[in-house]
Amino acid sequence: MALRIIHVGLGGWGGNWARTVIPAVAEVELVAAVDPHEPTRLAVGEDVGFPASIGYASLTEALDAVEADAVVITSPAVTHVPLALEALDRGLHVLVEKPFANAVEEALVATQRAEDLGLVLQVSQNYRFFPAPRAVRSLLAQKAIGEVSAISVDFRRWDNDLPKAEHPHYAFPHPMINDMAIHHFDMLRMITGQEAVSVFAKTSDPSFSKYDEEASAVFIIELESGVLVSYRGSWLSRGKPTAWAGEWRIDGEEGELQFTSRADGPNNVDGDSVSILRAGEDDAESVDLEDMDLVERAAGLRAFAASAAGGPAPESTGRDNLGSLALMEAAARSAASGKVEAVKIP
Repeated sequence: MALRIIHVGLGGWGGNWARTVIPAVAEVELVAAVDPHEPTRLAVGEDVGFPASIGYASLTEALDAVEADAVVITSPAVTHVPLALEALDRGLHVLVEKPFANAVEEALVATQRAEDLGLVLQVSQNYRFFPAPRAVRSLLAQKAIGEVSAISVDFRRWDNDLPKAEHPHYAFPHPMINDMAIHHFDMLRMITGQEAVSVFAKTSDPSFSKYDEEASAVFIIELESGVLVSYRGSWLSRGKPTAWAGEWRIDGEEGELQFTSRADGPNNVDGDSVSILRAGEDDAESVDLEDMDLVERAAGLRAFAASAAGGPAPESTGRDNLGSLALMEAAARSAASGKVEAVKIP
């Protein structure tokens, strides 16, 4: 039996969820679509083919009107935790877009509520569901390059052309840390199986930046094992753009792993690649990657449906995601203080 879902938030990225993600997952059934803006509801309904009768202006209206098992939240980040709490308190499982919240303390409230009620709370960390990072996680667990000694990550994009009034991204809170690096922070924890213990962050944007807050940043992250991670990210780079997951180099005692993932285009795995340069060899060896029938958000949604049906807990539960949020929060504190900040995971 398909998981009956209420989808909340149909504008922008949420509209993409409605048009491309939810229809691709046979394990779910849309029973209500929620957005306060009626023209948005009607436009998405026309594209997807759901009737106006299952459209609602608020989650409360939808919860009162339909029988459902779960809520998928893709509305603006400031609404994530309040909506999640409303759904949990009505006995429904929750899948919420990243960032789960803009503060660890707020996310912890929803996490504890879900655990107390025995409900699934999953954060959509969609970069996890691509073949390259999943292969790297396995390789590191198998110690394919021996003990890891250092990790470097580069993310480069140019996103500064539109007039300031026409591009909401310019006004995002911490657009590099909260909106982009959070993906890479989560992947770092996923592939290494380690938490971060401290971070030092510096931001320095040029005069031509149209962003209200940092559009470029450099981080030094210390993991539990003492391994240092160097990260450089920018929305203002004129260099060759990286894939969305960035370019990774992982040094080890017996070689080096390189990988990249999530190229441009929906569900594009063609750009996923992993290679190993072993000690003493001149040429890197390409690693065969898993052929995944669903990737990205659709794969995460299917995992959510399986968990809600009584299967294993998802790998990116609200509890697990606190580690990614805590690193995000510490990076923002460090950027403001100019000091090394501890990563505080409750």
